[in-house]
Amino acid sequence: MAILKAGDPFFNLYSHDLARVAVAVPRVRVADPAYNAEQTIALLGEADARQVVLVAFPELGLSAYSCDDLFHQRALLDAVELALGRVLEASKAFNPIAVVGLPLRVDDRLFNCAAVLRRGRLLGVVPKSYLPNYREFYEARQFAPGHEARRAGIELAGQADVPFGSALLFRVRELPLLRFHVEICEDLWVPIAPSARAALAGATVLVNPSGSPITVAKADYRRQLAQSHSARCLAAYLYAGAGYGESTTDLAWDGHALICENGNLLAESRRFDDEPQLVVSELDLERLSTERMRQTTFGDNAAQEAAGLAGFRDVSVSLDVPRAARLLPGRRWERFPYVPSDPAQRAERSSEVYRIQVHALIKRLESARLERVVIGVSGGLDSTHALLVCAQAMDRLKLPRKNILAYTMPGFATSDRSLEQARALMQAVGCEARELDIRPASMQMFGDIEHPFARGEAVHDITFENVQAGERTSHLFRLANLHRAIVIGTGDLSELALGWCTYGVGDHMSHYAVNASVPKTLMRYVIRWIAESDQLGPGVGDVLLRIVEMPSSPELVPGASAEQPFQETESSTGPYELQDFNLYYTSRFGYAPTKVAFLAWCAWHERDAGSWPGVPSAQRKAYGIADIKQHLETFSQKFFGSSQFKRSCIPNGPKIGSGGSLSPRGDWRAPSDGEATAWLAQVELVPDRE
Repeated sequence: MAILKAGDPFFNLYSHDLARVAVAVPRVRVADPAYNAEQTIALLGEADARQVVLVAFPELGLSAYSCDDLFHQRALLDAVELALGRVLEASKAFNPIAVVGLPLRVDDRLFNCAAVLRRGRLLGVVPKSYLPNYREFYEARQFAPGHEARRAGIELAGQADVPFGSALLFRVRELPLLRFHVEICEDLWVPIAPSARAALAGATVLVNPSGSPITVAKADYRRQLAQSHSARCLAAYLYAGAGYGESTTDLAWDGHALICENGNLLAESRRFDDEPQLVVSELDLERLSTERMRQTTFGDNAAQEAAGLAGFRDVSVSLDVPRAARLLPGRRWERFPYVPSDPAQRAERSSEVYRIQVHALIKRLESARLERVVIGVSGGLDSTHALLVCAQAMDRLKLPRKNILAYTMPGFATSDRSLEQARALMQAVGCEARELDIRPASMQMFGDIEHPFARGEAVHDITFENVQAGERTSHLFRLANLHRAIVIGTGDLSELALGWCTYGVGDHMSHYAVNASVPKTLMRYVIRWIAESDQLGPGVGDVLLRIVEMPSSPELVPGASAEQPFQETESSTGPYELQDFNLYYTSRFGYAPTKVAFLAWCAWHERDAGSWPGVPSAQRKAYGIADIKQHLETFSQKFFGSSQFKRSCIPNGPKIGSGGSLSPRGDWRAPSDGEATAWLAQVELVPDRE
């Protein structure tokens, strides 16, 4: 695992446990190994120019897959070995590891093989384990399965003791997290693929040179299979399918190539293209390693399968890793990791989030044997979303929305806009809307504790702010007692991460916190979806769309006028869009601040419209590395150094997403008195300039 040190190139993907890989789809000629070798060499050269470290070619690519009984002709087999020699010789000038398909004679048997090579050296040869012999496939007519191999080492292309077998694990010395295994086409289609055991044995990258002719809907199945297998194995999957030039006597070929990582499709070829293709992406090797470390059942599975894993042999590989110069990934990291950029997926995600929250609240009300809720409504984002959850819960329970006792509680800094929006929202939702001025109670408290504000002095310190927050919460709890109800919390995941809440008798506390796992960036889109899909009936949508455009503010310190809030939360916390990015990669994957900063810079340094789901062009921003470093320092200090004691005693609330809980009873257990020193030291390694 790479540890970034002072002086290391920050703007280089290999400094952050990323690795650039490729799948190739060359043109082929059936039974013309010399031509196929030249096509392979050309794409290998392109991979080298693009600073790829591992590239996979299709099954039987040096001969073409569709040779049928020509595989039993010595002229073809001799020509294939000569072609392999040409590829080996040419590879001396190139850095990448290549996986190349070919038919190979070993001990009077013919095997469908993949040769792994680099810089003129054969690193190993892998025979296909499972030979399809059904429908259009007749491989068992020409080839022997890998388990019939009689020895573990062969002589090939003038090289002796080349490792031979299906249980080879290739380990790259210079990239310790890059450990790959090769299986061939049909090997993926069986219930227990060889690569499944290889993953348990330590392989993080699974490579599949494939033939696979195309039939209707088969591409969808391939894609689904590769993605789900990579997810189940917590691995990357490189699939290189045969394409243009294969025989169309009875079949057709689409040149389907895929790069998947832990269930996600990173890159895909253009299908049915008659030009050679090199499909390139970057793998996040640390993500794969971290997921295996966290998912304890993966280790348990490996332990139970220990007997079956004992046969794997390690093959050590050396690489020239291009670390010295600036090298940026072509892969895109979404600016909003909690929010899908695809509109259809975004709508589906919003619906799912909303339904989880509503379902959870229904269960809590039923178990408490209560039919009313109390909620404070400020006219801001969080309380709006919580109110919408309450409304849908009442509808589902077939209870009147008047059972929602909603209170807007203006204080010394409540803006006219917020108050107007709170009133309009409560009216549109149809809840029991009430207004409770907290200023008299707050003045009583100021007098009781002898705060200067009680004497007319304009002292707006933390006590001034927290007295107001405390009065609001205190009133809500007593109102809940009075009306046999529970208090619904409105605070969100982003605020919990940064400690942006008043501890104890403040917005930190409630009877049930429906928003506790929803980050700010996601909440805006969920509310927008509720508005645009008319989930709560006519009249609500217009109010909601006005609310989502407001900046976040606690409205606790008076401004020059009552028209706009004086405070903006993000001036203290940093921009939520960036802090949510930091939160996701810190809590979900445990990345070091240096890597979080690098990924944030990759996502945020350009104003790219394609990554801004639903955001008007005038509101799009970009952040340079200096901004990212500054806000990451704020995040690290608040998240690790000062806020855990608040998270250690938060109310109950439903977990929403895989990276979306900071509950001490769920995803996040941490000492309340820990230090942020290690994280802040890493932040210092982030450069100040690009």
